[in-house]
Formats: sequence, structure tokens, C-alpha cells
Amino acid sequence: MPTYEYECQKCKERFDVFQSITAQPIKVCPKCKGRVKRLISAGGGFIFKGSGFYATDYRKGKKPESSCPLEKQSEACKSCPKSNDKG
Repeated sequence: MPTYEYECQKCKERFDVFQSITAQPIKVCPKCKGRVKRLISAGGGFIFKGSGFYATDYRKGKKPESSCPLEKQSEACKSCPKSNDKG
């Protein structure tokens, strides 16, 4: 179910309502009983998670070579944040 954003025309109060797509829009402000208007919202965003998108997570075949020295079992760079996690 989506979240809809409303604004009161009288007191300018803004509030969100979690309601079904088929539900009727809210018409009365819960604070002052004034008339409300449903706003056009930016919508929900999405977040990419994982080490990468497509190239490392979904592509079939060999994974790209890592540039991290810790993964190659050699001396870690002092500026590398992973070197602080070592041992």
C-alpha cells in the first residue's frame, strides 16, 4: 500500500496517510477539520545493495579482478580502511 501526502488548505498542516490505492482520498484535516489536498509526492526511492550492480552481482561468468591488496594476500595500504580490520 502506498503512502499519500496531504496538506490542509486552512492550517497548512502536512501529513502522510498509509492507505490502499482504491481508498478514497482524505478530505478533512485531522487537526483543524479544514479542507485538505493530496500532494503529488516524489514517490519511493530504491537502494542498490551489494558490491555493485550487474557487473558484480548479476553477470554470469568470471567476476572482475579486485584491486584490494588484502584480497591478494599482500601488504595492505596504510590508507585502506580494510587494513584497520586486519587481525
